[in-house]
Amino acid sequence: MKMGRKKGAAALSGLLLVSMLASACQSGGSTEPAAETGASVSKDGFPIVEKPITLSVFAPSADMAPWETMPVIQEMEKLSNIKIEFQTAPIDSFPTKKNLVFASGDLPDILYAADITPAEQVSYGTQGQLLPLEDLIDNYAPNLKKILDENPNVRKSVTTTDGHIYALPFIDTTAVWYRGPMWYNGEFLEKLGVEEPKTTDELYAYLKKVKTEDPNGNGKADEIPLTSVKLDDLRMYFLGFWGMYNEVYYADKEGKVHYTPQEEGYKSYLTFLNKLWNEDLLDHETFSQTDEQKKAKGAKDQLALFSDFYPYFTLGGTEETMQDPMMTPVSSEIADTPVYGKHPGMSSNGTFAITATNPNPEASMRWIDYQYGYDGATLWTQGPRGKMWDYVDEATHEKKYLDVPGGGDREEYRATLTPNYGIVTPGVNIPDLTNGLRSEVEDWVVKQNEEKLVPIAKIPFPNVYLTNDAQTEVSALLSDLNTYVEQMEAKFVTGQEPLSNWDSYVAQLKKMGSDRIVEIYQEAYDQWNSENAQ
Repeated sequence: MKMGRKKGAAALSGLLLVSMLASACQSGGSTEPAAETGASVSKDGFPIVEKPITLSVFAPSADMAPWETMPVIQEMEKLSNIKIEFQTAPIDSFPTKKNLVFASGDLPDILYAADITPAEQVSYGTQGQLLPLEDLIDNYAPNLKKILDENPNVRKSVTTTDGHIYALPFIDTTAVWYRGPMWYNGEFLEKLGVEEPKTTDELYAYLKKVKTEDPNGNGKADEIPLTSVKLDDLRMYFLGFWGMYNEVYYADKEGKVHYTPQEEGYKSYLTFLNKLWNEDLLDHETFSQTDEQKKAKGAKDQLALFSDFYPYFTLGGTEETMQDPMMTPVSSEIADTPVYGKHPGMSSNGTFAITATNPNPEASMRWIDYQYGYDGATLWTQGPRGKMWDYVDEATHEKKYLDVPGGGDREEYRATLTPNYGIVTPGVNIPDLTNGLRSEVEDWVVKQNEEKLVPIAKIPFPNVYLTNDAQTEVSALLSDLNTYVEQMEAKFVTGQEPLSNWDSYVAQLKKMGSDRIVEIYQEAYDQWNSENAQ
């Protein structure tokens, strides 16, 4: 029996499933003196320090609640004997404020959820403003050390060209998506009697049927076969139909680096979208609408194919609905397609750093390492036990949700418990964090990933660090190239620029340094492979 739609607000669990990694520290353990000016630090267990200390932390604010009032922060202080003094800045202005902090020389002890870019890690690390962390990890971070030992590519991805680790990542080694995938409106597929398309030609034919055969049954030609917000939400998924793994640059299966916007496959991608645009199969508000406006069309049952985290976020309906299938990537005239650019397993490799002025680096490393084990990751993700959740079976880590005080929204309530909301924080994603809490649809999405995406997935490019000079050159080149490509993509798709001008477009890319991008990243990729073989 087909489940009808009804408007419903849904909250994200905030986690994708990954293999179980490390367990957290247990109580008790030896202590040894830290830095000459620092506290005596326990190498395992709690408290981390016998006498209370205070650490200053600079972090972005999601503006849901003051961090110091959050139960997670208060619980960590009780466990560790470390008080945290927070200096936060709004997310929108945080990058600017971060640069000002480094420029001032008046550094906090810790940068947390700070999205410290590879260029910043190299620059501030070599300048001596950030401490190298590898020895601290080996001696004071058993959870993180275990993860890095078991995942050597992750260790390589956080190690700069001078051999040091200056910042720590959020790790999710089995993540699949960079962003939400594409979804079909299942009711439309059923109404039109169509199975999922397998080729770009079949996809075009299906979108044409949506436009002409009134699958929403209201007697109006108001269906929108394919919609997007500036192509940002579909670009990477669609590029895979023509054999490309990423939007800017990627390494193919043979290790050859490509600059995507000048590939012949990219021309085919533009040609396909231009055809859809010309026949009114691609939403003509694609380059002007907001995500909220896109969702409003979904709520009116107008959309056939779209991107989102879950389909009901756009189409409405209950959290339990599984009638709208994830799009199976389609093949094109390019051989060995489709392909899929897989998430590298780290949402950010710069979520945590210790500054050179921190008098207690060992205690700081012990404090953050808790988030890389099960107990700490559970605390920072779900909040303290008894607030939002409790155990059904502690031995198997099976949990249940508790009622939200006052009957409010669970995710809004979680945002008052922990800073781990709306920002990428350090730590690890472990399946047991949500054991018993995952909905049926979340498990269904994982199965969809395994069936449709994982078999054709490849990480587009490893997380590599460039030298200061190379990073400066790449940043300057890509700043201009990205702007030009974005403008030309819209013009080619909408027909403002005819695709007969493709050759002159490519010539302009090369003039602006696209081949130099390939050269720099090919060298970096070859070096990566060389290190990986050792």
